[in-house]
Amino acid sequence: MRHNKNFNHLGRQAGHRKAMLSNMAVSLILHKRIQTTVAKAKAVQKFIEPLVTKSKEDTTHSRRVVFSYLKQKEAVTELFRTIAPKIMERPGGYTRILKTGFRLGDGADMCIIEFVDFNETYTFGREAAAPAAEAKPKTRRSRAKKATDAAEDATVVAEKKPARAPKAAAKASAAKGAKKTNVGKKM
Repeated sequence: MRHNKNFNHLGRQAGHRKAMLSNMAVSLILHKRIQTTVAKAKAVQKFIEPLVTKSKEDTTHSRRVVFSYLKQKEAVTELFRTIAPKIMERPGGYTRILKTGFRLGDGADMCIIEFVDFNETYTFGREAAAPAAEAKPKTRRSRAKKATDAAEDATVVAEKKPARAPKAAAKASAAKGAKKTNVGKKM
């Protein structure tokens, strides 16, 4: 009997299942969103949530523990550098599953699993308002500075190089010692 054995084996042996979950977690970390079946998404969610919690504390030990699950250096770096700072104040629930319908070939229930803080559609009003207020004065200053610098550069360039007529340019090049040749002329 299987009383209280609540673990989805996903129709795979233990080694294959661990490798698949690790690969899916790496893809989720690197791409921030993947499309898969609902059963696999729920298994990946259980697999990755503790790793993200572990990444909040950036120590050598926590990096090694996460690496033992993911087995890919780039994914560990991405998790600790970009994902962990963004989810630092979140107490849990780092991923969401959005159901997308049924797969055409076999009718499997499909979904998208993604990181909550990396979807601009849902976080647009909440996070975009705070950085926009901070970034606005910086862009005003830089635009004003660029405009004055561009105007100064334009006046300096206009003073240094007066416009010459085409004949004057030809005479100047002849005066410099350029040889006249009859190449390309009919004789």
